[in-house]
Amino acid sequence: MKTLLKNGTLIDYKTNTFEKYDILIQDEKIVKIEKDIKDEADKIIDCTNLNIIPGMIDIHCHLREPGFEYKETIETGAKSAVCGGFTTICPMPNTKPTPDSAIILQKIIDEGKRVNLCNILPYASVSKGERGEELVDFEELKKAGAIAFSDDGMPVVSSKMMREAIIEADKLGTFVASHCEEKSVAKGAINAGKVADELGVEGVLPEAEEIMAAREIVISETNNVRAHICHISTRTTKNMVRDAKKRGVKITCETCPHYFTFTVDEVKKSGTNAKMNPPLREEKDRLAIIEGLKEGTIDCIITDHAPHSEEEKMQELAKAPNGIIGFETALPAEIMNLVDTGDITYLDLVRLTSYNPAQLIKIDRGTIEVGKIADITIFDPNEEYVYTKEMIVSKSKNSPFIGKKLKGKVKYTLVSGKVVYQD
Repeated sequence: MKTLLKNGTLIDYKTNTFEKYDILIQDEKIVKIEKDIKDEADKIIDCTNLNIIPGMIDIHCHLREPGFEYKETIETGAKSAVCGGFTTICPMPNTKPTPDSAIILQKIIDEGKRVNLCNILPYASVSKGERGEELVDFEELKKAGAIAFSDDGMPVVSSKMMREAIIEADKLGTFVASHCEEKSVAKGAINAGKVADELGVEGVLPEAEEIMAAREIVISETNNVRAHICHISTRTTKNMVRDAKKRGVKITCETCPHYFTFTVDEVKKSGTNAKMNPPLREEKDRLAIIEGLKEGTIDCIITDHAPHSEEEKMQELAKAPNGIIGFETALPAEIMNLVDTGDITYLDLVRLTSYNPAQLIKIDRGTIEVGKIADITIFDPNEEYVYTKEMIVSKSKNSPFIGKKLKGKVKYTLVSGKVVYQD
């Protein structure tokens, strides 16, 4: 099977490419990248006025299966992911049961292969049942296919246990992704401050994230091991990571589109659809996250795609669960709030959404080169539309982007040379 992409703008960070090329794919691999390919092909995709980038990689999302299939399944989540241009996704282990054994992890891997839409590389938990009491068998789970380890959704409270986990994962050539939340100052619905007071709800102090982030930096620096901080959202956390990296500490981190798109004021407009953990912060934090992406402090952008049913999200602010869906709005949010503003270039965007994520989880993806697997995202950078609930592919509809005008639309997603999504 030969597929020919014609007249698209190829953007690749690794090769520093930003110009028009044709790309010929045979079966699952890229076989030619040239100015005007004349070869015959079984399928020709006209990419005029479209951008072609390495398939986007989300190293932090939630697919809810097993245990919470009423919110999302591996299949519905994968459909939403490819609609958003993602070719590889890494689901977190806060499922029921949690993948704390090879048997449970294998079931998730097998279902991902059955669905056969995008690459699904799951995390295993750090502790058994994510209870923070006993560490999992890291070596067994790594051999079984765990891409990394996390108790995301729950902080590992014991510093002794987290230290052991980070060191053990590092020995195996992988990492622990830390959900940084100091529970003693984390109680609340939204970010502490004026909006929380106005809405009459308890506020989450920003120190809840920052105290735990400082702990992971200390463990990483003292033991010369790698640690990864999940979904950073505050200026202080960004500055701590920046300063640690300058000292040569092996710390990496991620953020989400909502932290550089919205502030806590969005809760007044979108209600519980703007409630997540960590919460939306202040404008100074939003600007600091953008600065962190520009300067290279923040290694990658993730979605933290977190589906919940409408019934759950219809509860009052204090009781509704945290989290929003994110696969389908990530790219337009990045185009509108980072590229169009001049804060980053499209090459930077590829670095943050494809190249760096592939490097972090050590997979041979994130670049478009001859001989490489054809995981490719093709999008129209200029198409504008209003995002409606009816457009959402995910099983859940909890998004603050509903009703908003977006710019940037995925037109095709290719995984291993096969078109798995077409607009």
